[in-house]
Amino acid sequence: MIGAGVGKRDSAPDSGPQRALIGAAFVSRVGNGLFNTAAVLYFTLVVQLPAAQVGAGLTIAGLVGLAAGIPAGNLADRYGPRGIWLTSLALQTATMAAFVLIDGWLAFTLVATLDRLAAAGGGAAGGALVARAGGERPAAFRARLRTFVNLGVVVGTLGAAVAIQIDTRPAYTALILANAASFACAGLIALLGVPRYRPLPRPAAHRRWSVLSDRPYVSFVALYSAMGLQYQTVSLLLPIWLTAHTDAPRWTVAAVYAINSGVCVLLQSRLGSTVETPRQGGRAFRLAGLLFLVSCPLMALTADVPAWVAPALAVLAVCIHSVGEVWESSGGYALAFGLAPDHAQGQYQGLFGLGFDAGQALAPVVLTGAVLGLGHTGWLFLGVLFAGLGAAGPPVAAWAERTRPGKPGGDDAAPPGPGGSPLPEADRQGVSGT
Repeated sequence: MIGAGVGKRDSAPDSGPQRALIGAAFVSRVGNGLFNTAAVLYFTLVVQLPAAQVGAGLTIAGLVGLAAGIPAGNLADRYGPRGIWLTSLALQTATMAAFVLIDGWLAFTLVATLDRLAAAGGGAAGGALVARAGGERPAAFRARLRTFVNLGVVVGTLGAAVAIQIDTRPAYTALILANAASFACAGLIALLGVPRYRPLPRPAAHRRWSVLSDRPYVSFVALYSAMGLQYQTVSLLLPIWLTAHTDAPRWTVAAVYAINSGVCVLLQSRLGSTVETPRQGGRAFRLAGLLFLVSCPLMALTADVPAWVAPALAVLAVCIHSVGEVWESSGGYALAFGLAPDHAQGQYQGLFGLGFDAGQALAPVVLTGAVLGLGHTGWLFLGVLFAGLGAAGPPVAAWAERTRPGKPGGDDAAPPGPGGSPLPEADRQGVSGT
């Protein structure tokens, strides 16, 4: 039997469980990149659903999917995260394959809803699994993992471009089936390489919904969810702005996507490894807000410069914004893992994912409605909003640390375990499980 605790052997960068999780995440994200890039085209051009119906179905699926995070996290805490994560990957394999069979809106909405429920549950269990495999440095491991996640999406997106150029039903169907296969492959990698971590003992005071009464953590999740607008600032808002309000060539849109992904791939692990404690996470959050305060007005200014200058200005703005994204995500991981109790990582990661997904669901309305509607003023307000949210990071982190059991961990404290406090000696001995 392989032991099921977390410890120093797990925290090594080349540990087996970490390599398996990185491999599984990379494979599944290649599939996501293949599918997400061409999904709307498949549903509208091949299945021939009106765009409004596709949008409505995805909205319903996204809202219903929010309900799965915390319950799935509780199951991961109670029965172990690996089994719940593998179950979610199996469900996503089935739902993704089912997309090739749909022929109407009701079937599309049902399959999409089941897919989002599985994805939300997998996110909560996966977060708990990262905390266990990450050992004494779960935030650093999560940052390293995100590097390969970003790389996988880039690879998948490039592959999708081929199918989009071919533009036939078999080509789109191949993308969907490849994404289904990526979930199956990810599950196989995890099954072979990730131990079956046993649940950690729960204190007598543990409650199924205790995360909802943890006001500092709920406040952090709200803060992170609002700051999550920055992701769609680059992926949604800036492309619309460049095409509708500037004379920049159309290839600029593709360039900013590539640069955003490239900067994150290059810097995520390097910068993320320096952000471990909640206090460091709060400071990283503040730095991210200041960088966004610079990048947002620069993006707005692309409408006021000649066509040959606009691409260069957009690239500069996206480079600054991408560095801010790395700091923001690194700070978020340090707080999300560091403030959660060891025995309830699944439940806490479930709320973390729920809040982020809810913020992403609202982002298109906020960004296209308020920011685009106000033009340059909207961009400036957006930058100020990010700076204000970032400034709240350190006090929220300090408040949360004061309410954790035991002594708060400062910069000079022992490296935090998955729950944010130094690991007890019993958990430092190695991995246990079957």
